[in-house]
Amino acid sequence: MSRTDNTELIRAFRLYKIDQMIREKRYPTARDLAIATNSSLRTIARDLGYLSDRYKIFIDCLPNGGYFYHEEDENRFSLEVFFPITQGELFAIGLIEPLLAQYRNTPLEKDLNSLFNKIVQAFPHDVTIDTALPVSNISFISESTSKIDREVFTSIMSAVLEKKEIIFDYQPLQKTTSMNRRLNPYHIVCQRGNWYVLGYCHDKEEVRVFNFSRIKNIKIEDIGFEFPKDFKLENYFDPAVGIWLSSKEKMNIKLQFDASVGTFASEHIWHPKQIITQNKDGSVVVEFETTQIPEVKRWVLGQGRTVKVLEPPELIQQIKEELKDSLAQY
Repeated sequence: MSRTDNTELIRAFRLYKIDQMIREKRYPTARDLAIATNSSLRTIARDLGYLSDRYKIFIDCLPNGGYFYHEEDENRFSLEVFFPITQGELFAIGLIEPLLAQYRNTPLEKDLNSLFNKIVQAFPHDVTIDTALPVSNISFISESTSKIDREVFTSIMSAVLEKKEIIFDYQPLQKTTSMNRRLNPYHIVCQRGNWYVLGYCHDKEEVRVFNFSRIKNIKIEDIGFEFPKDFKLENYFDPAVGIWLSSKEKMNIKLQFDASVGTFASEHIWHPKQIITQNKDGSVVVEFETTQIPEVKRWVLGQGRTVKVLEPPELIQQIKEELKDSLAQY
């Protein structure tokens, strides 16, 4: 929304509030209206003049300065507030609720839904918005996520903002028991609906990543920390690919997609710095650099026979071993 449109939208809400207070016979003064709409007395004077001129009504005031409509005018007109929202912006508003799915099972889900409902309720009751874009005809399929304890979520958020150490019990994927950890939480990442905290682990004496859903019994310590001067976030994860701490050195990834999925491969954004080459036989080669080998491995295995790894040799070997182990299951 442009700055001009935003100003008009704010005025529309302000006019509705002024009309509501007068119509409900609260006999508000200019000061009352200014406080209720968080605006100046000069702005209120302009708004009252606009209402009077636009709807040809007489706004009278009591000796104490309280405003009221003459009865005939009050019954004669109905305030129609037109919101200068484009069709695209209206469509975006309708998509907010389903897009909140990525925050499902987190404490933010309740707060964001509450915020969205407040935005919706802020629209005047006598305003009807008609659109040719039925949002109800659109569905979102989100990846399943694990439930996160509210205390864990809020504690990590607070610790990151306040730069305070945290201690907690953590259960790794490969184990059935938990272990105690002390962490300097540097950064929070949400990847496909799953939440992670990246920081310096005192027990392992290195930067590690921990999944929110596997953290229990968290406590914020009254001990502050400072970021290492040589700390660079890009050394630990690639925002375009994933958060695996597999390597600090980037590797050149080269994938060849079969002609049967050539269109898909060429249209898909695998990485912002990708290089795509279309071969004469219809196959497509995608190249990019990343440290996230485990995540690329997941991509490749998900594509099955339609993709072949050309580089690096390390990834080729990992794919072979994974396929061999998978076949052994059958």
